[in-house]
Amino acid sequence: MRIIEFPRYASFAQSFPNTIPFSESIGFILDIDPETNIDFATYVTAHEVAHQWWAHQVIGANVEGATITSETMAQYSAIMVMEHEYGKGMIENFLKYELDSYLRGRARETKAENPLMYNQNQPYIHYRKGSLAMYALKDYIGEDKLNAALKSYVQKVAYQEAPYTTSIEFVDYLRKATPDSLQYLIKDLFETITLYGNETKKATYKANANNTFTVSMDIAADKFRSDSLGVETKVPFKDWIDVGVYAKGKNDKDTLIYLQKHLISKSQQTILVTVTQQPTKCGIDPLHILIDRDSDDNTKTVSKE
Repeated sequence: MRIIEFPRYASFAQSFPNTIPFSESIGFILDIDPETNIDFATYVTAHEVAHQWWAHQVIGANVEGATITSETMAQYSAIMVMEHEYGKGMIENFLKYELDSYLRGRARETKAENPLMYNQNQPYIHYRKGSLAMYALKDYIGEDKLNAALKSYVQKVAYQEAPYTTSIEFVDYLRKATPDSLQYLIKDLFETITLYGNETKKATYKANANNTFTVSMDIAADKFRSDSLGVETKVPFKDWIDVGVYAKGKNDKDTLIYLQKHLISKSQQTILVTVTQQPTKCGIDPLHILIDRDSDDNTKTVSKE
């Protein structure tokens, strides 16, 4: 595998068989602080290497959703490389970046937003929303189960000739790997435009006699379906959503000490969590696993009762 630097007359990388031309402006001259920055050079490299499978082996038919089996899957593959290399701390920053990029993209849409499964080569959908959707599915059903589904799919369609695979066939493999209780995820992530309105309204804690801390958080949660023009409608929901609590960790940095999925079905409710360290902040969907209309209000600083 050869990575070939070219001057910053242009800013992109591209994957050819065993060869990746790579602009110096997005990899070779970056000053990356791994404590505060996303290692963009590693991420772009992983994305382009992933195309050796997704687009070089698996080739989608030239129809709606074709890029889900190329760009979405290269994006997801790169995220998983980053998670195994840097851990979930980096993933939190990366998913927020992807979410905010998706929200900006849909705000600037001039024609119509399609669901991921039927996107029409729309980068903010197949890159940004695609990575969020695949990572969310992995988080809910497990990496091993998702990998097994992807492996079966690749073995079925790799190097095929016409008629080529489609996003419908791809999503069917994901559907079969998803338990009945989580089938709503396939509809939310791939077949419709679904967004959440998750927010932490208030967060307090009290110290207990046994050196534990009880955290109380008032959360708001709503679920919306959007049409292609952005008109949103509230829909009933009964979804498993992460609740997290942070405490001071290494280098005085907020670190997750509690992360658990809770069944959320009401627009307003209070959640109590007991932890063994003094909390600093807490909230609903703190890692930005779900596609939320506002990524900045999921967590809140915890104050003492």
